[in-house]
Amino acid sequence: MSRTTQPFFIVSSGRSGTAMLHKVLETAGDIEMHHEYMVHIAQPLGARRAMGLATSAEATAVLRDTHAAAIRYSTAAHWGDSSNKLSWLIPELAALLPDAKFVHLVRDGRKVAGSYYRKLFAECYDDRSVAVLQAHLDDPTNNPAPPPEKKYWWPVPRDPAFRAYDQFQRIAWHWAQVNRVISDSLAALPPERSHFARLEDLYVSPGGVKGLFHFLNLPYRDEHFAMFARPHNVNRPQDELLTPAQARQFEDIAGGMMAALGYAGTPEYVVNY
Repeated sequence: MSRTTQPFFIVSSGRSGTAMLHKVLETAGDIEMHHEYMVHIAQPLGARRAMGLATSAEATAVLRDTHAAAIRYSTAAHWGDSSNKLSWLIPELAALLPDAKFVHLVRDGRKVAGSYYRKLFAECYDDRSVAVLQAHLDDPTNNPAPPPEKKYWWPVPRDPAFRAYDQFQRIAWHWAQVNRVISDSLAALPPERSHFARLEDLYVSPGGVKGLFHFLNLPYRDEHFAMFARPHNVNRPQDELLTPAQARQFEDIAGGMMAALGYAGTPEYVVNY
């Protein structure tokens, strides 16, 4: 058991390279690296916290028994979790683990939304799963909470306009909202505890990867940058641009966040697998 293990968390919207970073960082020496640790617990907890169904104290108690316990009993110098599920739980993690570091990993939201929509269609804001969760929110007495499966537990806002969104619009909302929550949560922490990284920068130049490794106090090797040449976690190795209708929907919902994250005015690109 180690009391000196350095914890860190890669937080994002998902479909932004978290699986890739897991693959790269687990090769960085004395490190215990995870991708979506305890996902069946973390995802419902994060969604419930985002929707006001769980208090900060309740979330802290769960995280103490899972992530904090795992870190306490780790024998590695570093313990990391690359998980978009924790994006809604940063304040609780930061208070529970005062030496934890956070990496805000972002990717062009058009690519994120397109990837979720085309590749995880039945797992992310699909009509039926959203309807099940919405029914629970509206009438929890007669509609018990759904099971802790990924497809059910994506935050939905109280905004009535959200109910009229189609699946793609819901995904666009998610990308904008979760990055807003991450940015606000990390802004409340001392600057030395967080690092901002664009996925696109990590595979263009080794400087971005070196900066990330330096922030995490991990030894960098040239092969770490080379690992970004091929995408990971790709269940369907194909990519395409958003349709004109989807592009308009995305801009209407998430255009402000695109500008805030430095993507305004950039053309959408196609990933070559």
